[in-house]
Amino acid sequence: MNIRSLALAPALVLAFAFPALAERIPLNEISRYLNSLRTVQSEFTQVNPDGTISTGTVFIQRPGRVRFEYNNDNTLVLASGGNVAIFDPKSSGGPQQYPLSQTPLSIILDANVDLGRANMVTGYTEAQNSTVVTAQDPQNPQYGNIQMVFSNPTQLRQWVVTDDAGKKTTVILGELQAVNSIPASRFSINNEIGRRN
Repeated sequence: MNIRSLALAPALVLAFAFPALAERIPLNEISRYLNSLRTVQSEFTQVNPDGTISTGTVFIQRPGRVRFEYNNDNTLVLASGGNVAIFDPKSSGGPQQYPLSQTPLSIILDANVDLGRANMVTGYTEAQNSTVVTAQDPQNPQYGNIQMVFSNPTQLRQWVVTDDAGKKTTVILGELQAVNSIPASRFSINNEIGRRN
């Protein structure tokens, strides 16, 4: 080995000592992945705006439907028919309801996710071998945003919803598992109102 080769050797060792910086997953691949999700479920851990922590199971049926069941609690969050309903057992009235389109979660549940739309993505970075995408409704940025974290190979691992008041709710997912089908009644807001009355 000549002297020149010896001089290069330490530089080569250093090059192999550090893994190459992971590249961001392309936005069109993330859109394709989200559009491929149909009926899935996962355990989740939720960090609420006040710092308290909840756990449970989330059921997602794209497009437009989600069900959050909480452990040790009769709280339930349902989205279907273009609406979101929050059933709080501590509330004496019916569920709190609002249009799904007014929550950034609608971006994941949309029938056709296209993160390439103008002004939709406001943040797009790589961190700790994960791709982090922050997105908003381009027509209604006042509704807040959702920050999604994807592992490589592409899988949704976490999201943080920042609502119109600036409050953040973090949902950390376990392994998303495909399920054959979930009865439509499990997502029915009216069914749940009837069941609780």
